[in-house]
Amino acid sequence: MRVKMAQYGILHDHAGGKTRVMKESSEVDLAGICEPDDETKQKHEQGELYQGIHWFSSPAEMLDDETIQAIAIQGRVADNLDFAQQALIHGKHVWLDKPAGDDLQHFRRVLDLATEKNLFVQLGYMFRYNTGFQFLLDWAKSGKLGDIFSVRARISSGSVNQAHWGRWNSDGERQGGIMFILACHLIDIIVALLGRPDRVIPFLRHDGAEFPWFLDNNLVVFEYPNGQATLESTALEVSSGASRRIEVYGTTGSAIMEPLEPPQLRLCLDADRDGYRQGWQTVEVEPRPRYVESLRALVADIRGEKQPDRSLDHEYTVQETVLRASGLLP
Repeated sequence: MRVKMAQYGILHDHAGGKTRVMKESSEVDLAGICEPDDETKQKHEQGELYQGIHWFSSPAEMLDDETIQAIAIQGRVADNLDFAQQALIHGKHVWLDKPAGDDLQHFRRVLDLATEKNLFVQLGYMFRYNTGFQFLLDWAKSGKLGDIFSVRARISSGSVNQAHWGRWNSDGERQGGIMFILACHLIDIIVALLGRPDRVIPFLRHDGAEFPWFLDNNLVVFEYPNGQATLESTALEVSSGASRRIEVYGTTGSAIMEPLEPPQLRLCLDADRDGYRQGWQTVEVEPRPRYVESLRALVADIRGEKQPDRSLDHEYTVQETVLRASGLLP
């Protein structure tokens, strides 16, 4: 059974990628796209990506269609919680892109509405179905690396250009900078590894030559009862994709992945374990395109073939931690 989906908004940085995977999926019937901003719609609707896709004349046309089972929420960050709430009110499951706005109480209401209506909300964090991260999370959470006492991570970009500012309309983007809009991907992983941090200590700086309001060189420390995590993110780095990395250190082993895409993973063990030898070695992991497996997971949830891979409690804790790391919550 194909799941009938629609897309609400095209102004998120991931919007084009989400359109593409729904359009190409053999498990999804993409009913169309709703872009509330007429100027944006007119600018993009004739683009190659959108050829053959129906454009809804209004949100009501999409929301009132009872055959649509789920909606990908892909608008500006400050608009997406409203879009998600509308979708849930109309009985649609939600594929909500990251981060989940900058109003934690609004996000709580969205999640409560999903619970009340027995609907799914899946956040669009792009590393969840990366095979390197899946290996790392499995080994850490199963205890194969022992007690995790340290995580170090880095995810950066090159200079963010003027084109972004037209899409950025949230306090998170304007006040939390690159930590909010990009490093949230690795905050999702840190929370999956270690849970809610006891204390979050952000160091948010502007060190670039342009846009003095933009916090573009950031570090955050997450404190836990028996360990810590550090996360760095800058918008000033040359060829930043190659240096994106995560390191996980436990009492019986360590795992380092650099770069993250395609994943290149090294493992160190105190003793032979599960087919791997003592000491350092390379782990072969399959590269996967972004978004494809997360869409498949949502489709499987809707079909009742499995339970969601992340709970709504996890989604809430990630968002709270993103806001704490971005200086938007104490």
